[in-house]
Formats: sequence, structure tokens, C-alpha cells
Amino acid sequence: MAWALGLLGALILYQVVVIVLTTVLWRNRRVPSQRTPESLGVPFSDVRFPTANRRTLHGWWIPCDETRRPALILVHGWGRNAERMLPYVAILRPMGYHLLAFDARHHGASDRDGHASMKKFSQDICAALDFLARQAEVDSGRLGVLGLSIGGSAAIHAAAHDARLRAVVTVGAFAHPREAMLEMGFGKPWLAPAMPFVFRFMEWRVGARFDELAPERQITRVAGRVLLIHGERDTVVPASDAHRLARAAQGHTELCVLPGRGHSDVHLEPTLPARLEGFFAAMLA
Repeated sequence: MAWALGLLGALILYQVVVIVLTTVLWRNRRVPSQRTPESLGVPFSDVRFPTANRRTLHGWWIPCDETRRPALILVHGWGRNAERMLPYVAILRPMGYHLLAFDARHHGASDRDGHASMKKFSQDICAALDFLARQAEVDSGRLGVLGLSIGGSAAIHAAAHDARLRAVVTVGAFAHPREAMLEMGFGKPWLAPAMPFVFRFMEWRVGARFDELAPERQITRVAGRVLLIHGERDTVVPASDAHRLARAAQGHTELCVLPGRGHSDVHLEPTLPARLEGFFAAMLA
């Protein structure tokens, strides 16, 4: 009996240790941007706007010179901030769109809110839509989003719940949050026995089941069109995720897998500006 109790105690301790470790690994560094659009010679305004849970988000409002023009929301990835979107500001600014880049909750200069998650990224994108709806110079019937990594996955989720998003571009988006976490380190053999319970714990903290949040499920509900961009050599989120999303979408997506590109260098692809210009022009005409 003593050995059975000892084994049970060891198993409980192991599970607790893995949960604590998971909670620690879940945290992301909150690093403010070091550069702003001014470094590109682009005029902008620092803005703050409300999001869920009575928190506020920091962003850069970059209006174009014309009124009643479409607007695009730019969303960074995990542990980054609005500065990560500067290469996309440089690409999209000459195309005549109003731009809003922001720090998701618990990132950059935005408010803390317990922990970050794809669901909170999605809520923050919807908060950005509300901000755009209040700008007189924006044609609120022509709104789009470009998101990187988890920002792209969250953009799919947001578009599935908010029909104001007519055009969605993802770069390196994952198809399912559980599998993405396994790819990023939670799938190590010594963690595997504890992960079923750990994932239930994480779902409890997020407030939703991963299967329900999964972009490959949500993408079927998107009213607009989605352009899935992925680096063929992406070692963070495999390119197979983009193919899964395209299959799940049942024909209302465009898939663009870029040879030689990884997770964080897609903006360097020479063909990218023309691809983005064609897609947004068609969707937001």
C-alpha cells in the first residue's frame, strides 16, 4: 500500500510541476517598440482604444491622404509588438490604405490582462474594428486584416465572428492551437503524459475548448475571403498547416506557399507586395 501511495504522490507532483512549468512558459515578454513609423518617414499618431475586460490597447494610427478609403489592421505575433509590422507598413502604405497597427494585450505598451491567448488576440482585432468604425475618413464597409503567426490565426477567428472583415491575410498561421503548442515544445516526450490534463487546464484559463477555437474550424465561417501565405521552410508552424486551412475552407481561400521562406522572413519576398496589392484591391474594391 505504501508503494502505491508513493507512486500516486509522485504522479500528482509530476502533474503539478508540469502545470507550473506550462504556466511559466505561457508568459510572454512585454517589450515596447523601439522604432515607430517615423523611422520609415511615415506620419502617424499614437492612439489608445478600449478592448475586452475594460483594458486598453496601444496602437499606431496611420491614415492615408484620402478620405473614405479602406483600412487594414496589422497584427503581430506572439511575444512581439507593433514594431514587427513596420515592414508591412512600408509595403502597404503606398497602396493608399489607412493602417492601424497595435499591440495585443500583454504585449508592447498595451494593458496586461492575466495572460495572452489567441482568443484575446481575436477580441483585440474586433476592438480595432470598433476603433476604425469611429474614424470619419475610413470607409467602414471596406476593412481588412493582415496577421502574423498567432495574429493570423486570431484574424481568422475574428473574421468568423465579425462580418466587417471582408479580407483576411495570414502569414504563418497555425491550423490548431493544441498542435501548434506541441510543435513549439510542449510535445517533448517527458511532458507527453501530463499534457492531456495540462491542455484542459489551459482551456479553462482561456475560457474555450481548443477544438472550437481552432482556425481550421473557424475558417469555414468567414464571410470574406482569406489569403493564406506561408513560408515553405517554416520550422515554427509547418507549411502543412496552411494546406490544412485551405482544405478546411472549402474553396474561399487563396494559398500562397513561398519557396525558401521561413516563419519570419516572408516580408522579404520580392513577389509579396504585388500579391498583397492584388488581393486587397480585389476584396476591398
